Amino acid sequence: MSAPVCLITGTTSGIGRVTARRLAENGFEVVMACRHLPRAEALRDALIKETRNAKIHVVPCDLASLESVRECAINFKHNHPRLDLLVNNAGMLPGRPRLSDDGFELTLATNYLGPYLLTRLLLDSLVASQPARIVNVASNTHTLGKLDLNRPQRSGIFSGMRVYAQAKLAVVMATISLAERLASTTVTANCLHPGVVATNIIPDSRSLLKAAAKLVSPLMLDAERGAKTTLHVALAAELANVSGKYFNQHQRIIEPAALAGDRALREHLWSVSERMVGLG
Repeated sequence: MSAPVCLITGTTSGIGRVTARRLAENGFEVVMACRHLPRAEALRDALIKETRNAKIHVVPCDLASLESVRECAINFKHNHPRLDLLVNNAGMLPGRPRLSDDGFELTLATNYLGPYLLTRLLLDSLVASQPARIVNVASNTHTLGKLDLNRPQRSGIFSGMRVYAQAKLAVVMATISLAERLASTTVTANCLHPGVVATNIIPDSRSLLKAAAKLVSPLMLDAERGAKTTLHVALAAELANVSGKYFNQHQRIIEPAALAGDRALREHLWSVSERMVGLG
C-alpha cells in the first residue's frame, strides 16, 4: 500500500516543524503548506536527511490570502490522489492592526478563515481517503474570545490578544460543526490546546511582549513537548472514532468554552464563514 498522506500548515518553526518530522518518521508522505518557500525548502531537505523519508514536499500557501489557499488546494489535489491527515497548525499573533489581501482582519484571516477554506476545499479528498483525520491547533485563549466576525476589532485600542482569542474560538466552534457534518463518514475532526509553547509566534514589533516571553520561557514547553497533543490526536489508534472534541496539553478531552456549545451560534458562524470565503 502507498504511504498515508498528510498536509500540514506552518512547519518552518516550532511545533509545526516537530510535527512534520514525527509524521515523516511514522511513514507519512508529508506535504508542508508554507508561506516562506526558501525556509520551507531548506527544512524539506533537512527532514529528508534526518528521517530518510524522501516523500516530503512543499506547496506554497499564504493562509492570509484566499486566492493562495485555493491555489494550494488545487496544487495539492493535482499531485496527490489521497489525503489521510490534515493538520491546520499555522498561526500568528498580531503586532498591530492589519488587513489581509481580502480585506479581513489579518489575525482572523490567518488563524481561522484561511484554514477553514483550506479544510473545506480538501474535504472531498479526505472523504475519498477515509478513514482520515482533521487536526486543528487551537488555544485555551479561545475561552476569552467573543464572536463577532463582522467586527473582529472593536472600537478602542487594538488588542492583538483579543482578536487572537476570537479567531481561536472560531476554530474550536467550526471544528465541532465540521465533526457534526462528517458524522456519517469515518473522517474525524478534533482540535487542541498545545500548551504554552516557547515559539516565535510573537511578532518582532511587540518588543515588550517578546522580552516578557523570553523571561518566562524556562516555564514554557519546548517544541517537542508542545507537539505531543497534535501527534496524539493525529496518530493515536484509540481516537479512530473520536470526533468533535477539544484536547488539552495533557492529551485529555475537556470541555471548550461555553460559547462553543451553542449550536445556533455555531451554525451562524458556519454560514458567515462560508460567505466570507466565497463558498456557496
